[in-house]
Formats: sequence, C-alpha cells, structure tokens
Amino acid sequence: MTAFDYRAAFSRNIGWVTNEEQQTLQKKRLAIAGLGGVGGSHLLTLTRLGIGAFHIADFDQFEVHNFNRQAGAMLSTLGKDKAETLAAMARDINPDLSLKVFDQGVNDDNLDAFLDGVDLYVDSLDFFALKAREKVFRACYEKKIPALTAAPLGMGTAFLAFIPGKMDFDTYFDWHGRSDSEKLIRLIAGLSPAMMQRSYLKVPEAVNFAEKRGPSVAMACELCAGLMGVQVLKVLLNRGDVVAAPWGLHFDAYQQKLKKTWRPFGNKNPIQRILMALIRRQLNLE
Repeated sequence: MTAFDYRAAFSRNIGWVTNEEQQTLQKKRLAIAGLGGVGGSHLLTLTRLGIGAFHIADFDQFEVHNFNRQAGAMLSTLGKDKAETLAAMARDINPDLSLKVFDQGVNDDNLDAFLDGVDLYVDSLDFFALKAREKVFRACYEKKIPALTAAPLGMGTAFLAFIPGKMDFDTYFDWHGRSDSEKLIRLIAGLSPAMMQRSYLKVPEAVNFAEKRGPSVAMACELCAGLMGVQVLKVLLNRGDVVAAPWGLHFDAYQQKLKKTWRPFGNKNPIQRILMALIRRQLNLE
C-alpha cells in the first residue's frame, strides 16, 4: 500500500490555489454541525480541498429515508452514527486529518469546546434545529468566528455569510420573542428572499412543520457543498469579497438562474414582511 502524501493527494488543487495557499488550508480548523444532507457533503468536499482539521457534531444515526440525499447513507451504514461514519469517510481521504467528533451533537455543555480554536463555522444543522442554530450563530458572533450557511432549497442552494463586524444572525432573521413556527417561516424567508423554488413545488403537503419534515434532493445538497467550498476558500485565504448578510446568493439549477439578494434590515425589511405572509398562506399557517 502506498503511503499517504498530502502534497500528492491534493496536487490537482494547485492552479486554482497556490502551493503556499494549499499549505495554509492544511493548517485551518473548521467546525461543522450536522452531518446529514448537506453536512456530510460539506465535510467530504472540504476534506478534498485539503482542510487539515475539523470539529464535527451530530447525535443522529442513518435511516432508510436518508438514502436519497445524504453522503454517508447506504445499506452498510444503516443504524450507524452519522458523526463516526463521516469521520471514517473523511479519514479515508486524508488519514492525517485532525478530527474531533462531538457525537452528542452541539449543546450548552460542549458549545465552547466545539468552537474552540476554529477558524470558521459551517452550518448544516437540521432545518428544524432552531435553538441549536440560534445558539451556535450567536456564539460565533461573540467569538468573532465567520459563520456560513448554504441551504438546500428545491433543486438549488441559498447562501448566507455572517462575518464578524457585519450584520449578525439575530439581527438578520429577527427571531427574538417569536414562536417556533414563526421562526421557521422567518428562516425560510431569510434564507431564500428570491423564493425561486416555490414555483415548482409539486406536493405542497410534503412540507409539514408539525412533523418536522420537508422534501430535499441530493442535487441540492451537492450544490450546497460546492458553493460552500468556494466561499470557505475565499474566507480562509482572504481572496476577495464574500457576499455577507444582508446580501446573499441563490442559485437554482431547475430555474437556471442565479440571483444576488439584498435585504437591508433582514426580515424587518417591508418586502420580507410580504414574503412571510405569502409563506404563511402557502403553508396554511395564518
């Protein structure tokens, strides 16, 4: 068996990054919370980029309904921990990885340890993990850690970045004092001001807040990972501007469109109030 060699393994990155930049990426540590649809793809994509260290968190196990979209979901992993499974897959790409696994997910007891020493946070928590998402983003802002999210929406992806010194998650989504159902509406509206996916949702009842489920396909998850990987590279290597909240990006492969969104004041923007009313009506939540 040929011994692993970092330079050889990631040599085809050179050209789009320099040798010096590749060495910089090797020294970076990222935190990823959630290793399901987008999180597993994020971890594998960023491992192939040559990132050298990760903190990864998930408390869940793989089930059959994960097969359509989750990178680690297959017959051989049924019932196995997502965090340990994805850790093994990442180490199979780079056995020299520094990996710290948080197999209880992210919670109040381990949040500081989860973010300790990381250069950037990649959000891939379950859509319905409201409390955890709010706490992680707030902690990132307080610790001055860039926090990026790419949501799988329809057959595309919507990207937001919360960069230290710019608009924070709390201000953008305006969740304070809201009910869980209202937070979910505001999460959809804030992630997706363009709402390009809305026109081709064929089975509206598949979106069920009460049962905490919604449709998601592998194509969207992979698009998330690709867009996220590029933005991570730009932040870590300080290569040009990154679109940061209240700006966002939404690429929809089905619609064959890319939109750069801008919502000053986040969900307090008058346009967002109209959008949220439409979402409530579509989901019968008025």
